[in-house]
Amino acid sequence: MAYLWVALSLISAFTLATSDALTKKALERGNEFLVAWFRLFFSLPLLLGLWIFIPLPELDAEFYKAFAIAVPLEILSIVLYIKALRISPLSLTLPFLALTPVFLIFISYLIVGEKVSFRGGIGIFLIAAGSYTLNIHKIKKGILEPFKSITKEKGSILMIGVAVIYTFTSSLGKVAIEHSSPLFFAITYYIALTISFAPIALWMGRNELNSFVKDKQFKKLVSPGAFLAFMVISHMLAMKLTKVAYMISVKRLSLIIGIIYGYFLFKEENIKERFLGAILMLIGFVIVVTAS
Repeated sequence: MAYLWVALSLISAFTLATSDALTKKALERGNEFLVAWFRLFFSLPLLLGLWIFIPLPELDAEFYKAFAIAVPLEILSIVLYIKALRISPLSLTLPFLALTPVFLIFISYLIVGEKVSFRGGIGIFLIAAGSYTLNIHKIKKGILEPFKSITKEKGSILMIGVAVIYTFTSSLGKVAIEHSSPLFFAITYYIALTISFAPIALWMGRNELNSFVKDKQFKKLVSPGAFLAFMVISHMLAMKLTKVAYMISVKRLSLIIGIIYGYFLFKEENIKERFLGAILMLIGFVIVVTAS
């Protein structure tokens, strides 16, 4: 039971990577906003079905405050993420998501009061370094090229913003969980996200909405939505059991799983070049787990 959070975090990593891979496989040409919203929407049936068995926890002002702040921040992160991927190369934007676990060392302490041990911090930095190098395999100008591109690539700045927002939403989520319950927060949070993001997605995808529905492209997002629901459930349960920085760091292993999916489903190359990053992440994973 001591390492139940590890198992849940790994399940969260696997289901997130699977949801992402299925989404990419199903709709490589679909409008990004519609795809993002329909995936959220199809996560709801499983979550709502689970809600029947979840007792209503006693809620207080801290829960409502954390919830109210986290939802708009999460919506903002979705919009920035989509824009970053649209306007800039993946190899110059995705590496910055590696900053989230590092930022969490400080932000989770400020918001939640969680302190990470020195050994745990080393593990987090190794996981961050590994996830950073995983995404720069196409860069020929050096490992620091993503940082050098900040002045040239607007998408890089947007993705740094996403990384920062994730640190706050993760920490606020931990607060909301502690003042309710993991499953209650998971369900209500994703209902709120789906409703809040709907106007943005429907407006941004208005020119493609008719064909999206007429051609029944949305059906291909049922499976990704279901895996997203499992990700949410395991994520929130793991968050309850350990420190935010540790959980998010372990969840970053989804990047390794994503690379494996990329190799087998999309015939992506350069898997050998990403071996170093994977090794760093796995070493960091072992350190984090043994330090927790």
